[in-house]
Amino acid sequence: MIPLKDSIPHRETPFVNYFIIALNCLVFLYETSLSPAELETLFHNFGLVPARYTHPVWAMFTGLSPHNYLPFFTNIFLHGGWFHLISNMWALFIFGDNVEDRLGHKRYLLFYLLCGIGANLCHFMLNADSTLPTVGASGAISGIMGAYLILFPFSRIITLIPIFFLPYFIEIPAFFYLIAWFFMQVFSGVFSLANPYASSNIAFFAHIGGFIIGIVLLPLFKNKNYRTWYPDEIYFNV
Repeated sequence: MIPLKDSIPHRETPFVNYFIIALNCLVFLYETSLSPAELETLFHNFGLVPARYTHPVWAMFTGLSPHNYLPFFTNIFLHGGWFHLISNMWALFIFGDNVEDRLGHKRYLLFYLLCGIGANLCHFMLNADSTLPTVGASGAISGIMGAYLILFPFSRIITLIPIFFLPYFIEIPAFFYLIAWFFMQVFSGVFSLANPYASSNIAFFAHIGGFIIGIVLLPLFKNKNYRTWYPDEIYFNV
């Protein structure tokens, strides 16, 4: 399922959401200027490598400081390829503007970052011995999706479903779309734990953790002065 658009327009220009998308794109353009060896070094230094904290001797041997916790933040702005970047930024573009409307610009930025850091902690706890760098904004975006589920459950997501190579478009209520997405992550994450030999480069538990953290943190960040936008105001501008 590929989300294309939601049915709720934003009230104000989502400056912070646009800034986050632009920053991720700029960082990725920098990545493309690096040689493969330089890019690998960048990912190991600024991506999240859980083993650098759980195996400090190994970390120091490989040149990684076990006392540097900056990667829990910096890995949110790194991506492993064009598809990784575009899919993440597209999801953020669809869901982030409405959440920013509801929280306000400053709260939204802090909320996004905390969701990303929390998602990284979840990944770390369940992959403590991993020597692979984890990069990507998907954990933070999962938090935004969790918040969207609570704030706009009756929104509709225009979704592309390829059937035998033919595009099929359908409107799905946000509640069902996001719940289905979440349980797909849970199923995939549990399968990856039950089958340690099944290789996957997707941090499912960062997605799961970010989604739950977004729901849990949301009450602390909601703008209490926000007035609900009713359907007649949306469609008829009354």
